[in-house]
Amino acid sequence: MKWTEQQIPRQDGRVAVVTGANTGLGFETARRLAESGASVVLAVRDPEKGRLAAARMDGDVSVEELDLTSLESVRAAAASLRATHPRIDLLINNAGVMYTPKQTTRDGFEMQFGTNHLGHFALTGLLLDLLLPVPGSRVVTVSSAGHRIRAAIHFDDLQWERSYGRAAAYGQSKLANLMFTYELQRRLAAHGTTTAAVAAHPGVSNTELARNVPAVVRRPVTWLAPVLTQPATAGALPTLRAATDPSVLGGQYYGPDGLGEQRGHPRLVTSSPESYDVTVQQRLWAVSEDLTGVRFPVGLAAAAV
Repeated sequence: MKWTEQQIPRQDGRVAVVTGANTGLGFETARRLAESGASVVLAVRDPEKGRLAAARMDGDVSVEELDLTSLESVRAAAASLRATHPRIDLLINNAGVMYTPKQTTRDGFEMQFGTNHLGHFALTGLLLDLLLPVPGSRVVTVSSAGHRIRAAIHFDDLQWERSYGRAAAYGQSKLANLMFTYELQRRLAAHGTTTAAVAAHPGVSNTELARNVPAVVRRPVTWLAPVLTQPATAGALPTLRAATDPSVLGGQYYGPDGLGEQRGHPRLVTSSPESYDVTVQQRLWAVSEDLTGVRFPVGLAAAAV
């Protein structure tokens, strides 16, 4: 049976924080959760755009300023959320950048790795103790089929200082999203909590994320978009299933069921062989803690391999 948004259970009484929720996949994810009864926080870089997005949603929706390119902003957002929300049921790490020209975050990290992985790693670590006591809480991190393209974790040059390829850098960041999810789930399981870490990818969705695709590629993609891509409403479904389907288990990965996982209804999928390398997952975790200065709650130590 195909999973659709009509199968989202009621979310009354649940608190969901969605990053990058003012547009695209994040907007559709937040909108549907709010319609299902959740109290939704749009964690966005531009509060005014967040308020405009919130005005287009039905339900209990608020806005929190969050700039994932700044660890200072991540810490400030986490502190604000902690002051206003004693519990969080869903943390959806959705925001991201794709194929950006070579540039760095405010903390000097390569933009895609810093935003897509390190910003969300830090945010999760700073908020996780608000999820741990909540039965059935989940951390859902949005990856991409791009994690397979020229992707590896380049520990010898994580910030692409020697050379830069925007596709390879994007692939590294999305591979890191998956490795973070799998390692987080391993630690959560050892901790004995019901909190689950799950990943999802939207297939090929027609959103603003592709605005940095090189012009020579962007033009044909635009022409073929109706055939190759799906709307953001469909692209958000794997995330929504990962967040709300009662049958979902920690450590799973959801994506479209169509040819090449480009479009279709959400189902359980598998990621690249590289993404399941436990040794690399744990090394990435340790490096991410060092780079961000964020340590996860006591008791969430690395599990034995």
